[in-house]
Amino acid sequence: MLDLDFDLPPHGTVLCFGAHCDDIEIGCSATLVELAKHAPGLNFVWTVFSGDATRESETRAAAAMLLAKRARIDVQVHRFRGSYLPESWSSIKDVFESLKRQVSPDLIFTHALHDRHQDHRIVSELTWNTFRDHSVLEYEIPKYEGDLAQPNFLVPIPASTLAEKLDMLAGCFASQRERSWFDSDVFRGLMRLRGVECNAPSGFAEGFHARKLRFKPGTRNSK
Repeated sequence: MLDLDFDLPPHGTVLCFGAHCDDIEIGCSATLVELAKHAPGLNFVWTVFSGDATRESETRAAAAMLLAKRARIDVQVHRFRGSYLPESWSSIKDVFESLKRQVSPDLIFTHALHDRHQDHRIVSELTWNTFRDHSVLEYEIPKYEGDLAQPNFLVPIPASTLAEKLDMLAGCFASQRERSWFDSDVFRGLMRLRGVECNAPSGFAEGFHARKLRFKPGTRNSK
C-alpha cells in the first residue's frame, strides 16, 4: 500500500460541507484533527446547510472542542429545511457559488455521491458541480439505508484521536442521543473496519472516496 502525503500549504484552507449538523463530525472529524495537528495554521471552513438554533449550537461546540486550540475555524450553518434540500437546489447552489468567490480551498470534504439520503447527495453533487479543479474527498455516514461502499482512500487514526471523536459525538449532540444509529459502537465499529482494510497501526481509520486525484511521481524529491 502506497502512503501519499497531502502537502497542504501553511495557512491553507480546508473546506468541509455537511447537509446537517453532525455530518462532518461523523464522517471526517478525526481526519480534520490529524490535519490540524500536522499542518499548524490551517483554516477550516465548516459549512452546514440545515440546522436550527439547537443543532447549530451543537455543531459549533463540536468544532470548537476538536479544533479551536489547533486551527482557525469558520462555522457557517444555514437554515434550509432538513430532508427537503433538493427542493432548494437553486438557493443552495447560490451558497456554493458565493463561497467559491470567497474561499480558495486546498482540500474539500463532502458527502459521498452514492449516498442514498437525498440531502447528502445534493450537497455532494453541488460540491462537484461548483469546485471542478480541487481535491475532493467524500466521507461516509452509516445509516439505516445501508449504502456504505468500498472507500479507496483511507486515513489511519491514532487511538487518542479516535477517543476525541467519540467523546465529542457523545458530549456535543444531545439532540441525537435517542436515535438508534447514533451510537459510539457504530462509529467505532466502522472505523475499526476501515483500520483493518488499511492495516492502520492503531487499528482504526476513516474511509473516503477519492474520485479524482492528480498524482505527480517524484515531485516531492525532484531537484
